Amino acid sequence: MDILQEIVAHKHLELEQLCAKKTSLREALLQSKTGIIAEFKRKSPSKGWIKKEGRADIIPLSYQQNGAAALSILTDEHYFGGSDEFIRQARQSGVTLPILYKNFVIDEAQLYAAALCGASAVLLIAACLSKQECQTLLHKAHALGLEVLLEMHSEQELEYAELGPDICGINNRNLGSFVTDVENSFRLAELLPKNAVKVSESGISNPDTVKALRSAGFNGFLIGENFMKTPNPGQALNDFISKL
Repeated sequence: MDILQEIVAHKHLELEQLCAKKTSLREALLQSKTGIIAEFKRKSPSKGWIKKEGRADIIPLSYQQNGAAALSILTDEHYFGGSDEFIRQARQSGVTLPILYKNFVIDEAQLYAAALCGASAVLLIAACLSKQECQTLLHKAHALGLEVLLEMHSEQELEYAELGPDICGINNRNLGSFVTDVENSFRLAELLPKNAVKVSESGISNPDTVKALRSAGFNGFLIGENFMKTPNPGQALNDFISKL
């Protein structure tokens, strides 16, 4: 075998590893007693900088060490101060939990980026995509070994659940007005397929809310700002879990 053949053979091996089944966010939520997806979020359009100095090689690992079921890492740079590199840094620091690639995915190229940086799952947002676009991206994500958390906000968007995402997310925050209402999760939960793995996103700051949401059928609870605004997000997660 000459050097070109050797390189191509190794490239095939790299591609197999890239598309191999990654750690499952869905299974992690089904098996977890808390279901908390702790989010690494340094900035938001509504709040500005939450933790500008927050480090992706420290906080995500601290979340893992303090009981998170899974992680979400913002990768949008302009509005959320994120980066794909943050997922790489988290992995290099020792994070083995499933990681959700949190961005506004509108093109296949972003799915490749998610797979390459070490994500386990990607967020698809119904409000950003036609149903056909969502279906195409969902199938491509699965081909790359990525799970899909499909985020819906309104009753009209619930028809997207027919596409068969790995996880159904209900966002309590209106992405247009940024008004947050946790009642949105309770209202829409019973309209989702009975066997769907359900995640409630945004506006969760009280352990009692998590208990009520679990009783309503939710398996996961995405919480970021509540932890990130504290001096020690990992410890804040630990304190939150102790109250559950």
